[in-house]
Amino acid sequence: MNEALVAAPVDAAQPPSVRVQRQTTSGMVAMTIGICVLITIASMPWWASQGLIRDVVELCCYIAVAQMWNLLAGYAGLVSVGQQAFVGVAAYMMFVLAQLWGINPFLAVLLSLIAPAILAVPTYGLLHRLDGPYFAIGTWVIAEVMRLATSTFVYVNAGAGMSLRVMTSYSANERAVGVSLLTALMLLVTVGGSYLLLRSRYGLALTAIRDNPVAAASQGVNVGRLRFLIWIAAAVGTGLAGAIYFMAQLRITPPSAYDPNWANVAIFIVMVGGLGSLEGVLIGALIYFFADRWFGEYGATYLVVLGLLTLFMALFARGGIWGLICKVVDAPWFPTRRTLLEDRP
Repeated sequence: MNEALVAAPVDAAQPPSVRVQRQTTSGMVAMTIGICVLITIASMPWWASQGLIRDVVELCCYIAVAQMWNLLAGYAGLVSVGQQAFVGVAAYMMFVLAQLWGINPFLAVLLSLIAPAILAVPTYGLLHRLDGPYFAIGTWVIAEVMRLATSTFVYVNAGAGMSLRVMTSYSANERAVGVSLLTALMLLVTVGGSYLLLRSRYGLALTAIRDNPVAAASQGVNVGRLRFLIWIAAAVGTGLAGAIYFMAQLRITPPSAYDPNWANVAIFIVMVGGLGSLEGVLIGALIYFFADRWFGEYGATYLVVLGLLTLFMALFARGGIWGLICKVVDAPWFPTRRTLLEDRP
């Protein structure tokens, strides 16, 4: 007997489609605010006083140096206390190009970045075999060697320092326009560039190195190569901040160019704001800047308080102020995570 076999329809649920969310509402708001801040900085010569422009340039230089240190220590695992070496070498190169060689000083700022990039290569070759505190001490030694060498180099007027007299050929408004545009560019490169880097596949590799470099290497991440590239990038970014800062100051000496306070400020900003976060750098820089303006007159007492605050954060709040904020609300300004979202039919 022939029987008709009829397959019963299967009411299978459609699998949900999955999409990757790489941006958040808070990130879009922060990006809009950031663009407005850059435009505001670039337009300062048309509405701000000379004193305010100097203060904003100084604050932005702190942000840039701290962000570069954050990339080193917060992601690549390279704790440096000698970043002032790159501040000084780029600033001195800018003075040489502009004052001694007659190159346009605003163009000289960009050309001076060759110096920290070149210095970064052999220094990493010397330091990459060291680890932990030995690496940190090595960076400080290199900075001191650069300070002593510059202090005896007659071509740059040795310990007496140099003045950027060539800037007198520009009006006060022209100088303000140039410095303001360079400052906005510096923030775009250091903060914006770091954000784009962390959102890329290299950012994923850096995050893996930060969490566990041995495990990252076992998964195919070239830890040594990536650390080398971050070291050079941090040197160039730090050098850019140094060149712009001393252009605004119009004078440079070896003690000021290779001042260890550059590294101290970067460490304070990152540790208090939040190690391994872009948002923490901005918060820490604002805290340091206004604390320095309001309480700097107290001298040694003020510095002791800053040191104790850094130590407290390192011991009891390793995520810094931004880490404490994230425990209350999840609204990143610079979202680097990828979130899987299901769209059910």
